[in-house]
Amino acid sequence: MIIDAALRAFRQILSPPFRKVLWKSLGLTAVLLALIWAALTKLFAYWLGSSAFVAEHPWVDAYAVFLAGFGLVIGLGYLIPPVSMLVAGFFLDDVAEKVEALHYPADPPGTALPAATALWEAVRFAGVALLVNLVALIFLLIPPINIAAFLAANAYLLGREYFALAAGRFRPLTEVRAMRERNAGTVLFAGFIIACMVAVPILNLLTPLFGTALMVHVHKRLSAREDARAALPAR
Repeated sequence: MIIDAALRAFRQILSPPFRKVLWKSLGLTAVLLALIWAALTKLFAYWLGSSAFVAEHPWVDAYAVFLAGFGLVIGLGYLIPPVSMLVAGFFLDDVAEKVEALHYPADPPGTALPAATALWEAVRFAGVALLVNLVALIFLLIPPINIAAFLAANAYLLGREYFALAAGRFRPLTEVRAMRERNAGTVLFAGFIIACMVAVPILNLLTPLFGTALMVHVHKRLSAREDARAALPAR
């Protein structure tokens, strides 16, 4: 079920109806990452400028800033999960509506989350994801623990939050949490697929659209399965 949903989601985000949202999502994600990289580089350069040792050896400053800038590019991979959640908060309903209209035209459409609620949920989770990925960053130089820590943390976080954003169009958040707990393995596996995309450079810029589209499919299929079970006569 999950693999088929992932393939559908990936094909759809690259299809013509998604092009406008795709470019806006890519642009916003790239701008946010570039601003973060520039701010951290400037902060590091300022810190070096206040060092007495660097003041006595100017050549150290140039090499250190270059190496820090390169290192921050690598480290930005750990910031893509929280950034993707912020971007998803802006484009969730556009993506979800397109997926629902194409694949589930006979079903009632979902209701968009109030803008303030969607933004708060995105910001809240982005903060949690940032803290978790900063912890995972500690293991950056310890392969293969670094990869395992990154994938494990983000499989759980991305699965939980993208599912909440997609399912929240149809259910109160209390029901969303209960449904997620009943289907924890399925949601975690879907989150693992999203985390794998996050780990691939360039491709990870598609995470907000892919994660949203995937979880729309997952929620729809889990809902259908639970409805079918509920319709069975009691024994």
